[in-house]
Amino acid sequence: MRIAVPRGFGQCRVSGRNLLDTMSTLSRRSFVAGSAALIAAPAVAATSDLADVPVAIVGAGAAGIAAARRLQAAKVRFVLLEASNAIGGRCVTDTATFGVPFDRGAHWIHRPSDNPLLRETHSPDIYPAPRGQKLRIPPRAARENELEAYLAALVRANRAIIDAGRVADRPASLVLPGDLGVWRDSVEFALGPYAVGRPLRDVSTADLARAPERGTDAFCRDGYGALLTKLAAGLPVHLSTPAQRLDWGSALRVDTPKGPVWARAVIVTVSTAALVGGALSFTPDLPKSYTDAVAALPLGQFENIALELPGNPFGLEADDVVFERSSGPRTAALLANVGGGPLSVVNVGGDFAHDLSRSGEDAMTGFAIEWLSTMFGSDAKRYVKRAAATRWSGDTLIGGAFSIARPGRAAARRVLMTPLRDRVWFAGEAVHETLWGTVNGAWDSGTRAAEAAMRFIAGGEKALPKSGKKPKRNRRNRQ
Repeated sequence: MRIAVPRGFGQCRVSGRNLLDTMSTLSRRSFVAGSAALIAAPAVAATSDLADVPVAIVGAGAAGIAAARRLQAAKVRFVLLEASNAIGGRCVTDTATFGVPFDRGAHWIHRPSDNPLLRETHSPDIYPAPRGQKLRIPPRAARENELEAYLAALVRANRAIIDAGRVADRPASLVLPGDLGVWRDSVEFALGPYAVGRPLRDVSTADLARAPERGTDAFCRDGYGALLTKLAAGLPVHLSTPAQRLDWGSALRVDTPKGPVWARAVIVTVSTAALVGGALSFTPDLPKSYTDAVAALPLGQFENIALELPGNPFGLEADDVVFERSSGPRTAALLANVGGGPLSVVNVGGDFAHDLSRSGEDAMTGFAIEWLSTMFGSDAKRYVKRAAATRWSGDTLIGGAFSIARPGRAAARRVLMTPLRDRVWFAGEAVHETLWGTVNGAWDSGTRAAEAAMRFIAGGEKALPKSGKKPKRNRRNRQ
């Protein structure tokens, strides 16, 4: 049997194959976000370029980059605004901290056979993720019969969620089998905090059921963020230029600290958490249907605690994924020997990840070392050289990992797919009904928004207003 975990990095799905291969695709769905050192740099746009343009793009993550590339290919002028001092959003590779690639956010490349980023780059550094994963019953490795029992419980729980989501939209925790026994906490972690960044009681079964089954996963030796950065090469981007307010009344104007941008169409790619937090305000206020939809799609919490462990002290394979039989929410998963190198990453998710992140990086590193000591023995601490941890929940520009619909609210994604007055489009992983939570979904959403904006512009919208002037209202400008 094979399980593809909810995407959110996505979805839970079961298909027939060897049961012992199940954990191979129970991989962490890569949409945690962050800022870090970039492998390459886009072109930095001049402040003077902030002017009247056909399209303004807010946010230079995967969706914003995809939209910009589509517009650039069509020779449509645009402005790409990024609030932080780096591109990538929730898909960023840090090479400065350890001297080797460390994906602070997205790392797993889902559906590589039809991943739009791979079609664009054809990178030779892509390799398949290993299919085997491990389970420990601390402090020892699980026996074969224990692994089989865990995988069977995981498969049944996964199937129950998907089957329930096809007929109703309920909290995923309510449809779990009642006989999971000692595996219940481990199953809930794997399908909830680890897979989607939230406890299953806060997760919509319908949202999980809509995502398509994933096939194999892959990794990029240079990092997923580095791959995205290559695709942004040459794009003019205004870094450290937050969009503070979007006036979508009779004229479209994006206010920034460096001046206003007047546009015919705007593509907004900021996260749902940033929208809820007011990082970008709207004039007039967004309609209630939109604000309700944004609130219904909160970001899950997922953090990466990277530890430098030279010499492979635990005898694990490259890119091994290791889970434990847990007894409560204070648990984690391990991605060992990333790319065959000395870096291993302890993954925490859900409410525990949020609380741990608030305690600070030292507390996060302390937990990771304590957890490894429980898993592999008390000597674990002496093997750790350097350490670093992400803190996405505290990043005001992002606010978490990937979107997940609240129970009963899976339809919220379609609301955000509807443009405001046919000229303001939302884009990003949250604005994709099936590939939500993935870089794939964000990219596809950004491309679709750019194409819709171009169709609108080509449809005969009147000439762009000069700065400081707004056109009179006409029928087309009315909601």
